Amino acid sequence: MKNHGKKYLQAREKLPAGKVFSHLDGLKKLKELSFARFDESVDVHVNLGIDPSKGDQVVRGSVLLPHGIGRQVKVVVFAKGDYAEAARKAGADYVGAEDLIEKIEGGWLDFNNAVATPDLMGLVGKVAKILGPRGLVPNKKTGTVTFDVADVVSDLKKGRLFFKNDKSGIIHFSFGRVSFDVEKLDENLDAFIRILVGSKPSSSKGKFIKKLTISSTMGLGVPLNPDEIS
Repeated sequence: MKNHGKKYLQAREKLPAGKVFSHLDGLKKLKELSFARFDESVDVHVNLGIDPSKGDQVVRGSVLLPHGIGRQVKVVVFAKGDYAEAARKAGADYVGAEDLIEKIEGGWLDFNNAVATPDLMGLVGKVAKILGPRGLVPNKKTGTVTFDVADVVSDLKKGRLFFKNDKSGIIHFSFGRVSFDVEKLDENLDAFIRILVGSKPSSSKGKFIKKLTISSTMGLGVPLNPDEIS
């Protein structure tokens, strides 16, 4: 059994057992119970009514949060020529091809997102085993394999984030920081939930969002009403 510290146990005493909160009240409670000395991330964990073993029920997508998530986003782009120049002008942090591959093979992974033009995906394949476990391989389904690099880089720098269910049919998604006011957190959460609901596979029957829980990095899970879209 995991041993929790005094502050965690004190916070747990303030969380009513079995209570399910509205989104706003749940966010207020999360902020109230936060006890860490750093600005924690605020995450949502969504149990979906899907069969994750079936390829046609994989849930993935992206959302541009209205208030970002409170951290700098670093974007690399695999591109050459005019596309490389367009990526630089759009604000990409690092643009390259073979040189970028060598840099990654040398252990450099100081970025949050990767974009590639379709003609360079064969090259990117050389580092797929490095990028894959970190969810950094450019993908057509998320729009990060494209010749429209400027638009994608611009969106990513503004805070576009991606989500995908895990092997248990759960999505874990960060949507802000404890320092955000409740209204901003609620608007970010609402934006994510709306996109998620729209991503329901046609082959998934019954209730789609079965359970919704929010938590801070070090804090407790606060259950929210899964049927509420504020």
